[in-house]
Amino acid sequence: MKLRHASVLLVLLAACWHAAIGQAKDSPPIRLHPENPRLFEFRGKPLVLITATEHYGAVMNRPFDFERYLADAADKHMTLTRLFVLYRELQTAINPHSTCKPESTDYVAPYPRTGPGFAGDRLPKYDLDRWNPEYFERLHRFLNAASRRGVIVEVTLFSNTYTPDVWALNPLHPANNINGTETIQPAEYLSMRHPRLFARQQALARKIVSECNRYDNVILEICNEPSSKLQPAPPAGTATNPDGPEMDRWQTEIARLIRAEEEALPNRHLISGQTAYTAPAILSTEGLSLTGAFRTLPVDVVNVHTFFNTTFMGKAFDIGDFMNGQTRLQGLRDLFLATKDERKPLNLDEDNAASRFTDEAGWTVHRKRAWTTVLSGGHYDMIDFTIQNRLETGTPEAQRCIRSWMKHLSEFVHSLDLIRARPMPEMVKRAPDSVVASVLAVEGKDYAIYLADAREATDKESGGEIRSELNVELPAGKWRITFLDPVTGKASGSAVADGGLATISLPPFHHDLALRIQKP
Repeated sequence: MKLRHASVLLVLLAACWHAAIGQAKDSPPIRLHPENPRLFEFRGKPLVLITATEHYGAVMNRPFDFERYLADAADKHMTLTRLFVLYRELQTAINPHSTCKPESTDYVAPYPRTGPGFAGDRLPKYDLDRWNPEYFERLHRFLNAASRRGVIVEVTLFSNTYTPDVWALNPLHPANNINGTETIQPAEYLSMRHPRLFARQQALARKIVSECNRYDNVILEICNEPSSKLQPAPPAGTATNPDGPEMDRWQTEIARLIRAEEEALPNRHLISGQTAYTAPAILSTEGLSLTGAFRTLPVDVVNVHTFFNTTFMGKAFDIGDFMNGQTRLQGLRDLFLATKDERKPLNLDEDNAASRFTDEAGWTVHRKRAWTTVLSGGHYDMIDFTIQNRLETGTPEAQRCIRSWMKHLSEFVHSLDLIRARPMPEMVKRAPDSVVASVLAVEGKDYAIYLADAREATDKESGGEIRSELNVELPAGKWRITFLDPVTGKASGSAVADGGLATISLPPFHHDLALRIQKP
């Protein structure tokens, strides 16, 4: 083994990362890369969105120290965070903690609490005719702090309200404000059925768009998980809940508003989103279709969450169920490969496959899913639920595991020639049994391969030592092979192969292994 090559690789990985986040003076906002629209260009460099830290309640949650949180995210070379503007969650048994679940006394809304009268949480009602200075001061401090560190912020304007109890927390609920918004069925929140409510949504969207316009590190998301079917059926004799097309008309109008608002402003920002789904994807086999998001919805970036039976162009892909701990690497890889020729990035925007399992086993599932996604040409975001108030960098275990693992992935992928790299799994002719191979390659020059044990965590053989060979088809010539451990980030040695059908002896590994095949 030539360990000198391994040391050189580590130095190059770190150097490429620091070059990728360097600021360019007066640079335009993050955009699709003009030479590869599946990528982003940020401050003159190609960028892949990678994070284990999308803590979307950072601004609304008063005690949360987002400077500390962002400093750690940047230290781990994470390139994305996500920020909800208004939506506030409830704690549940399956999903007990997040920054988006502040106590009522700590919730900072875009509107001030003035009264008269009390909202449902027994604090003064909101005045929707006024903006809350504290909220916007926190918003600007957060966006500035993220910008200094080269972290992209996906600002999420609206969200599914899910249940009546969650809708009851919203400042736009008629019981919570002094301005007379309509009484609605919760599912109607994502529609244009109620003029006063919709006008308030438009005013909020315009305000957030204008406040964010100065920042180059912002992507604007229309709505998180737009759906109506988690809501109860409306009473007999009343209008039915909005279906997918009706919700998408609402989303289209919000997108049009964003574009129109920015016409009079200096900058233009990317819009992200997903088509609405009319079944509860975590409970139903109907799943979510991505076809409309790529082909008709006016978004620049297509988001996908962990929905069972996700489809594209009529084909279904099993990418796992919500918070069930499933790995499902084959379906995940194949979904990204199926969409690789579309001219929009596909972002696994909130991978909750195993996020409630805040231990090494759950994080291992996410490490495998992250590497598989990114080396199949996608972008990756999960939620590290160990991050909470006064624990803004997560637990020591999360630092040692998922947070460090994401750093290794980000360094590795940003060391590639991303502009010219494309998914190329067909160059792997035979992989070890139970292993899914993902390949991101510059054909004829550089092949990055990720091998992962795809067996589910419930399989007693999963994670056992793998000793095997890999058969790959290489162009003529000599090739240098370097192995990388995704857990430690350390290169383990190197080998040499000839072109043609090459057989590579793999070092023994557990769970996963990365390798780089390059011209000497």
